[in-house]
Amino acid sequence: MSNPDLEIARAAVLRPIGEIAAKLNIPDDAVEPYGRHKAKIGLDFIKTLESRKDGALVLVTGINPTPAGEGKTTTTVGLGDALNRIGKRAVIALREPSLGPSFGMKGGAAGGGYAQVVPMDQINLHFTGDFHAITSANNLLAAMIDNSIYWGNPLGIDARRISWRRCLDMNDRALRSIVGSLGGVANGFPREDGFDITVASEVMAVFCLASDLADLQSRLGRMIVAQKRDGTNVTAADVKADGAMSVLLKDAVAPNLVQTLEGSPALVHGGPFANIAHGCNSVMATRLGLKLADVVVTEAGFGADLGGEKFLDIKCRAAGLKPSCAVVVATVRALKMHGGIARNALGPENVEAVQRGTANLARHVENLRKFGLPVVVAVNHFTSDTAAEFEAIRDAMAAMGVEAISCTHWAHGGAGAEALAHAVMKRIDAGEAAYKPLYPLEMKLADKIRTIAREIYRASDISVPDAVARRLQAFEDAGFGNVPVCIAKTQYSFTSDPTVMGAPTGHTIPVREVRLSAGAGFVVAICGDIMTMPGLPRVPAAETILLREDGEIEGLF
Repeated sequence: MSNPDLEIARAAVLRPIGEIAAKLNIPDDAVEPYGRHKAKIGLDFIKTLESRKDGALVLVTGINPTPAGEGKTTTTVGLGDALNRIGKRAVIALREPSLGPSFGMKGGAAGGGYAQVVPMDQINLHFTGDFHAITSANNLLAAMIDNSIYWGNPLGIDARRISWRRCLDMNDRALRSIVGSLGGVANGFPREDGFDITVASEVMAVFCLASDLADLQSRLGRMIVAQKRDGTNVTAADVKADGAMSVLLKDAVAPNLVQTLEGSPALVHGGPFANIAHGCNSVMATRLGLKLADVVVTEAGFGADLGGEKFLDIKCRAAGLKPSCAVVVATVRALKMHGGIARNALGPENVEAVQRGTANLARHVENLRKFGLPVVVAVNHFTSDTAAEFEAIRDAMAAMGVEAISCTHWAHGGAGAEALAHAVMKRIDAGEAAYKPLYPLEMKLADKIRTIAREIYRASDISVPDAVARRLQAFEDAGFGNVPVCIAKTQYSFTSDPTVMGAPTGHTIPVREVRLSAGAGFVVAICGDIMTMPGLPRVPAAETILLREDGEIEGLF
């Protein structure tokens, strides 16, 4: 079967990575090549940029995702290319794809059509080895915890209260809950254990929120891995694992530089999921882009209610970032689904369904304004879209004072997003942004969760079982009350039920579990039926991924 995205990527003539670095005035000795078309940027060079003025930061987010597709990464790439076309020096800042979705349901995550980051196959597979380093650091800590217990348990760890889990960058439901150390005395003390997917691990969150190597090691050391019998916490520093973990991450923490099909610079670094983690690329890559460019275009995972909220409440607050504009991506097809139309009936024109579906889009626009950001809507154009359907979106947004722009970057690259680029620059130049977080850090943890549920999800309240309430209180008593909260919830709905689309109100968000990520600096609230280790679908993408005789990869994209 023909795959136009793959064919376009393969036909591209990539520039040597040194040429891409030169566009940002990065000297040769700061470019550490990984082959001809990807490189890491040296940390010593990054330190020399601290006094430079920052460029503008643009967040690309979206509506609640649907199987019809929205194209958020594609739009991020298209906007970056368009900004460069209109004379701005723009950098794109993205997350690295996880192997789990690449071999599971989603497939590759490098954009599409003529708005891609390349080399696509390498970015979607092992890339520069960052995720392997994160996985190794996480599992080194797990091994050192069990080893400490085996050799007399000098820290007095209560084996029943080990909270640190192993990880793997693959969807593998069989590893969610396991029993380890079976086979006799020489193998340690049998206990229940489990795996998370690497992108949901706290090491990934720490990696993406650290400002430099010293901050990375400090955060790693603060991670809580277990408790003693008296209830006091045991950290990675107590286990003396933070130094070795930092060594494993030393090279990985340097941001990765690649390019788009049009030769725009792209920093692709870090990759936490937005439904079970904070969903943003690394602070170091974003800050690097801001020092090198007029405009940095970054995306946050899934919809504005998940990745967008976490970008604004967690990442921007932690890193001192002040975004200048937000772009919300939607498609006519996805809005039809939010308007009640089945996936197999999206082809024919249905203006009424689009009008109903714009309630979901409007909700996200309203929410982003609560953070003090001007908003532009990007309608990612499909060939089946009609003028009347787009007009329904445009009119609904105009009633809110928001510009909606039809974009054809998939088919035309940056040229197809120039109108979007001009609209974004208009908001930046007007200085309309007045960024502010949704809640103060001094607020009680439960009230922070409740604020997000009410203000962003439009829920009537949250339900917090007594055991969860006691755990939140214990976090506060231990001095961890003044941190943001990271909601782990289905991405498909404002509710905890993935089948409820549109813009529901009055529901209750169940808080099933809470976890303290002391190194990352937030509390995770797991709401509803959400897994930190996904499973593969009935027919995983891996079944159709293969290597051809000529060495080319088929089925990955």
